[in-house]
Amino acid sequence: MCGAGTGRELLVADTHRVSWASAAALCGRPCDARDFGHGSLVCACSATYCDTLDPLVLPAPGTYIKYESSKAGKRLERSQGSFQHNTKTPDFHLTLDTAQRYQKVKGFGGSVTDSAAINIQSLSKDAQNHLLRSYFSEEGIEYNLVRVPMASTDFSIRLYTYADAEGDFELKHFNLTEEDTRMKIPILQAAQKVAKRPLSLYASPWTSPVWMKTNGAMTGRGTLKGSPGDKYHQTWAKYFIRFLDEYAKYNLTFWAVTAGNEPTAGEIVFYPFQCLGFSPEHQRDFIARDLGPALANSSHRDVQLIILDDQRVMLPYWAQVVSSHGLHWLLLLGAQGGAGWLGPWEQVQPQHPDGRALRGPLTPIIVDSSKDIFYKQPMFYHLGHFSKFIPEGSQRVGLTVSKKCRRCDLEHSAFLRPDGAVVLVVLNRSPVDVSFGISDPQLGFIEATAPSDSIQTFLWKQPA
Repeated sequence: MCGAGTGRELLVADTHRVSWASAAALCGRPCDARDFGHGSLVCACSATYCDTLDPLVLPAPGTYIKYESSKAGKRLERSQGSFQHNTKTPDFHLTLDTAQRYQKVKGFGGSVTDSAAINIQSLSKDAQNHLLRSYFSEEGIEYNLVRVPMASTDFSIRLYTYADAEGDFELKHFNLTEEDTRMKIPILQAAQKVAKRPLSLYASPWTSPVWMKTNGAMTGRGTLKGSPGDKYHQTWAKYFIRFLDEYAKYNLTFWAVTAGNEPTAGEIVFYPFQCLGFSPEHQRDFIARDLGPALANSSHRDVQLIILDDQRVMLPYWAQVVSSHGLHWLLLLGAQGGAGWLGPWEQVQPQHPDGRALRGPLTPIIVDSSKDIFYKQPMFYHLGHFSKFIPEGSQRVGLTVSKKCRRCDLEHSAFLRPDGAVVLVVLNRSPVDVSFGISDPQLGFIEATAPSDSIQTFLWKQPA
């Protein structure tokens, strides 16, 4: 059995002296834990060693497997057990109800920004391979959704677009940059090679060229000149098509595009980074008159179109406005953000090249290129509790709570996978252990404990 026997003890006792070949034969490799005093452990990876997971195999009927990560130091640690019968149910328990069906899952993933590419490529080839396999392969957390910025962002070291020549309405001077051809594209191609699941790429622009904008700058407060249907809006729509055309030459095709990153940033407030402002009415009309037809009349007609790409609180109003003209084919997706809401046990915050701490949540991986090492922060494993076990097409299902969990902060979601297996994720933010039960009416009962500051994923098969 993979990872069983004395080989596991050998690898734990002397991680750096086990050869690559022998480690591979053991399948899953444990975390090379480091404690830098920032709240919890990180797992160090280098050119010669990186922790991995055993291939995911569904448990036998009547049994379950559990993966656990905790502030105390566990990192997707696997265990297994059996459903019980005629067991006294604790006061606090969760009961699965697969008759209640909610939304389906598209996937989980991250962004290949310029800064991500710079950090990845600062590592040796072997360390890069470990990093990409950690994110995308079967021995890692199996991301399947990748956001690709269209030109520069606030995670870039310079301001640029693909059509900076003044008045180039025909986009004769449209060109990808070195950030694409030498950085993002090779990384995306490498990710595709190691991924077992198909990757869904989606693109998002931060700003149009400055000659198209009302404020004549990539940053600040400004939107497209003119109005939907005119030459500025038509050219901006063509810009999307040209981007898709150019990436297709590298065998990279896209599942979706967004109509623009954070459209309210340049519309409502002065934004210090690249932005292009839109009101919901403006975005609706731009999509209806320009971007929608441009996609429909191109070879990319099957590419999905995502609105808003901004703060979630704005979603109901934007959806109502944009769909008011019959644009019901639009897709709504949580396109950006992190898992700070998971309570990720404080760690290192990434920095901008000018020394500023980057806004937003903690990053899953930190790179130290001077040592050719990268560190998987707790956030990496938090995300893996979802991305690894909830593949595309999974559907959230009902979960009945027996009573309010007092003196604790237990959160939970259940999903039915396309293969019929059940996934239950349980998060305990509180500083105390919480005992609870899991009931599947078809199988029986699981007695469980969520340790303080932990996240668990349970997986089992239901009878056919």
